[in-house]
Amino acid sequence: MTKDVIALTPKMPDLPTLLAGLYAGGPDLGVNTLADGAVVQLCAPDGRPLVSVETPVLVQVPGETARLLGSEGAAHQGPVWWTEARASTAVAEAGRLAGSFAGRLVTVLGGTVWPPGAATTDVVPLTTDVSAVPVPATTAPAVDVLTPSTAVVIQDRPLVAMTSWLSDALRAAAEDERAVQIVTPPGSRLTLATRTALRGLPNRWVVQDPEDGYYDGLSGAVLHWKGGTFAPVRDAHGAARLAGAFRARADAPGRQLLLTLRTRHPADADLELGRALETVCTRLAGGPPAGWSTAEPVNLPWSTRQVTDLARSRAPRPTWLIAVGRPDRPLIATVRVLRTPAGVEEDIALALGYGDDESPPLDAVEDLAAELDAGHGLVTLLTAVRAGRRDLTVPAHAEPVPTPVTFTVGHAEAGRTGRPRATETARGPAPVRLGPGHRPALHYRLGEGGARVPGR
Repeated sequence: MTKDVIALTPKMPDLPTLLAGLYAGGPDLGVNTLADGAVVQLCAPDGRPLVSVETPVLVQVPGETARLLGSEGAAHQGPVWWTEARASTAVAEAGRLAGSFAGRLVTVLGGTVWPPGAATTDVVPLTTDVSAVPVPATTAPAVDVLTPSTAVVIQDRPLVAMTSWLSDALRAAAEDERAVQIVTPPGSRLTLATRTALRGLPNRWVVQDPEDGYYDGLSGAVLHWKGGTFAPVRDAHGAARLAGAFRARADAPGRQLLLTLRTRHPADADLELGRALETVCTRLAGGPPAGWSTAEPVNLPWSTRQVTDLARSRAPRPTWLIAVGRPDRPLIATVRVLRTPAGVEEDIALALGYGDDESPPLDAVEDLAAELDAGHGLVTLLTAVRAGRRDLTVPAHAEPVPTPVTFTVGHAEAGRTGRPRATETARGPAPVRLGPGHRPALHYRLGEGGARVPGR
């Protein structure tokens, strides 16, 4: 499996320190750069990459290292520099080189290395005959196997985050019309951002399994390698078989409140993006998001101005970003900003995590919907609840289906689709009218999600 090693340091790794770390293999190895210097590589004498190091990132969001690295990252409560090294799977010494690189950084700058025990300061001689190793089909550091149809990314992390490595691999694969398939050992989980980015075949989460070989961690289908991609094993009738390891478990340690909303705004100079998300987080979690970024770790303190500036700089191309909450209230959201003929739209998917002894604030949803409609260009809002992990990570087994609680159609959308159709009640609940009587939003109460909503 690929060896990813992360150095967490209180000081920024400068170029001399990075170079000192990269010479962990001795003076015979070379140094190369990719992506306009954003990735530095330690290379074999023939130029073959052994270890790729991404530009250090200053993580300023409290609790972010603990969210992604567990107890090993919990010691870093203040700002910390995150420097990630990714070792090639093709050369045996590459993983030890990555560990020596990270160990040298923390020896000079202080800090810790993840995973524990990976750090050394040893010189790691290259003993593999690299001339006998096939030349990789790609120069992308995140991709381990490349075929005409698929880019395979091998990860041995307990929690697979939507790192910039993985984000770049997904973007490049989409441009080349390839699938991205992430291969992990049993027991690995995905962050919600990674889960969202992998949505839709032919992208897959491929989980190694002692019993079935491989299975899809999101659908449960048993997989095999066929024709340069992981595909379902089908029986004589063409049906896929469900892996035993995927079958639903009844031990979900909490509940999740899930919101999916779309907003639409006029494309004018005064537009400030992110305010709808900020409102949702404030009403349901007691404050705005703690931070945002275009990849994980989420490293920037929350700023609607910076979010708006980024989206404007990329327009008319879409912008995708991640936001997280405070350490005491698990919250993660993904936002896609898109320029359309109707204006500027934000597609927001947000999840909040609760323990078994906590209740999601379902009684706040109706007022929240009214506020979003009145001031933030609400198009639609769907709220649901399900049993699931409080930390919002995605396990490689079946999870309960979300139970819809409410659905709101904003007043502009209700007017566009036609009021008689939107208020049809013969086959469903009558809507609550939110806002002015002549142009209300329509709020449908669909269920209680296992908890009583006041006034119902």
